[in-house]
Amino acid sequence: MEEVAFRILICFLASAGAGIGTGFAGMSAATVISPMLVTFLDLPAYDAIGIALASDVLASAVSARTYAKSGAIDLKNGFVMMCGVLSMTLVGSWLSSFVPDGTLGGFSVFMTLVLGLKFLLLPSVKPRHTMQDSSRVMQIVKGAAGGCCIGLICGFFGAGGGMMMLMVLTMVLGYELKTAVGTSVFVMTFSALTGAASHFALGNMPSLDLLLLCVVFTLIWAQIAARIATQASPERLNRLTGVILTVIGIVLVTISLL
Repeated sequence: MEEVAFRILICFLASAGAGIGTGFAGMSAATVISPMLVTFLDLPAYDAIGIALASDVLASAVSARTYAKSGAIDLKNGFVMMCGVLSMTLVGSWLSSFVPDGTLGGFSVFMTLVLGLKFLLLPSVKPRHTMQDSSRVMQIVKGAAGGCCIGLICGFFGAGGGMMMLMVLTMVLGYELKTAVGTSVFVMTFSALTGAASHFALGNMPSLDLLLLCVVFTLIWAQIAARIATQASPERLNRLTGVILTVIGIVLVTISLL
């Protein structure tokens, strides 16, 4: 009984961090869920990544719907980026099946901490209009190339896709944070679905109780966070996102060192 309660507690805490990160910052749920399931429940990393990607699907879809209601999604360029992401997510998932458990996920932890500090120190409050200033051809090239890189990382590490997408959208394509997060969770809905399906197809089906718990808890917290984020001012959203990512990054670094 105590073991069951402990498993539920770990899933709840991991999913809470993942859902809040998804709703506020478009962060991949795998950034939090994967290392916690591996560290506290001794789950194989490949199975943990599959559960985390599956948890991303509904959480990202619900968050995207909330952002869409407030007009904070760029569907035109989102579709272009999504094509690049999906084309390389399968490749990344296939490559990760050849990598030992211990080498997966370190990059995403580092990226989470870096982006948290970035939004605290260098907030993305207003769009730089780099997408509007570029020709449509350049917009497509930038979006597709960025999507390919994101898809490869998302499929390979099972995490970091949301962080990389947020970095590309804010730093390269010039989006303000709210639209960047909305577009990011829209694309992540499909990239997570593709990544989870390929993980389950290439490996074994994970524990169904852990899968169900993580999916439900992540969905609930992502919906709560997305509703708060769409009503927050750009300045407050940057601070909230920065604090959340920095705290999660520090926790993950601490866990990885234990």
